[in-house]
Amino acid sequence: MNHSSDSYNPDVLTCLANLSNDEVFTPPNLVNQILDLLPSGLWGNKDAKFLDPVCKSGVFLREIAKRLNAGLEKQIPDKQKRINHIYKNQLYGIAITELTSLLSRRSVYCSKSANGKYSVCETFEDIQGNIIYKRLNHNWNNGKCTFCGASKEVYDREESLETYAYNFIHTDLSAVQTEKPEEIFNMKFDVIIGNPPYQLSDGGFDKSASPIYHKFVEQAIKLNPRYLTMIIPARWYSGGKGLDEFRSNMLNDKRIYEIHDFPETSDCFPGLNIRGGVCYFLWDKEHNGDCKVTTYKNGNIGKTVERPLLEKGSEVFVRYNEAIAILRKVQKLKEDTFAKIVSSRKPFGLATNFEDFSLKKTEKKGILLYRFGNNGYISTNQVERNVEWIDKFKVIVPYASPGGDSYPHQILTNPIIASPQTICTETYLLIGPFNSKSECENVVSYISSRFFRFLVLLIKNTQHVTKSTYAFVPMQDFSESWSDEKLYKKYGITKDEIAFIESMIRPMENSLNFDSRDLDDFDESINSDK
Repeated sequence: MNHSSDSYNPDVLTCLANLSNDEVFTPPNLVNQILDLLPSGLWGNKDAKFLDPVCKSGVFLREIAKRLNAGLEKQIPDKQKRINHIYKNQLYGIAITELTSLLSRRSVYCSKSANGKYSVCETFEDIQGNIIYKRLNHNWNNGKCTFCGASKEVYDREESLETYAYNFIHTDLSAVQTEKPEEIFNMKFDVIIGNPPYQLSDGGFDKSASPIYHKFVEQAIKLNPRYLTMIIPARWYSGGKGLDEFRSNMLNDKRIYEIHDFPETSDCFPGLNIRGGVCYFLWDKEHNGDCKVTTYKNGNIGKTVERPLLEKGSEVFVRYNEAIAILRKVQKLKEDTFAKIVSSRKPFGLATNFEDFSLKKTEKKGILLYRFGNNGYISTNQVERNVEWIDKFKVIVPYASPGGDSYPHQILTNPIIASPQTICTETYLLIGPFNSKSECENVVSYISSRFFRFLVLLIKNTQHVTKSTYAFVPMQDFSESWSDEKLYKKYGITKDEIAFIESMIRPMENSLNFDSRDLDDFDESINSDK
């Protein structure tokens, strides 16, 4: 067994970890940080069984093997017998593709064939050993796979192409005719561990994708191991796109013992940017209580705080420990939420790719349309909903947020004050409507504050800023203007709390983007680039 700490430097799996932003390979140093969550006694237990149901490079099983090899040395002194025992009786994997099955066997057994001449284990009788792969097809129903939700249009492929029908989740615990996951190896596992695929293309507009990682977590929990640890995107903290039920189940699961949170993906996976960051967690079947939460920022490890995953009165996970006290001060006043005056997507029923507009105002098309790219003009009868808002003042904010996840954040793109006789596509959300321009100006002053955008940050875990993202933001009196100094005083924010907020949120420059038309001169055209 050539797995000593000084025998693989440089490590090819470290290099491989930086190749993908979808099915992300895990670098060995990160794997060992995750393994450190498990009780040290496992490495001296010759009966403990480990499963990686999402093998890509085999790095999890390889690093577990190294720990078991050291931990079992006294119990099984003969090195070859010890290696044979570990690989044959303790380590199991399910590869996600045929290619990754070969790669995993090569890195774990030192041979792409488990029973090959150069395999470090002498007792396997077949090529796969305990790292198996079986090509599966999706189970189509109404254009979607009943197991993983994959789009038939995208993934109904010829025999020579990979189907991405993952073995672990294309099985059913309750089905009679399909394979059950616990029967793949016909045993119960002490530890399930891994880094599952994150998403699948759903065939939607502009190559949109649906999350899939939560299905692996759910399936693993159904198998009821002693411990479960996986590294996954952190978008589940606030739900959205197929994740609401998963979020609720996770945040109410008292068995989650520990979470390590990385708002900036590069703190965990150097060179990658997964919007909303990533996390890894330890689920302990015997635990029943609060969770230890550790947040990493700019390469620094924050203070670990033991707290509930779900704050009282909240439906999402607040990832920053320092934010809890601030949020509690805000909620203490029991004010209405700002989300009440934020529209849902498509405030006027018009999609981002809406094209039936005129670049110039005409007699028939005189309503200004804010959209992605050049603005245009449409007629009243083209507006599908909320026609009564057309003749009101409003503030519109882009649905997508600017930049990456690096600190300090801006969080929101500059808002636009839109005058009467204006609407927008779903590129924007609408705030309001209002009866006066001055109210809009005061709303923009509030949005521009670091305080406002900090509270948005606590929910926002993707590039999209939806109506629900504003749920923690309290409503204000918009007959007056607002500033951070005024807001800090109102909510009793301390100097240390102010310092934290301002370390997270940068000032919003040029925050007032007014509709440049003079209301008394409606015919004047407007600059399309706001």
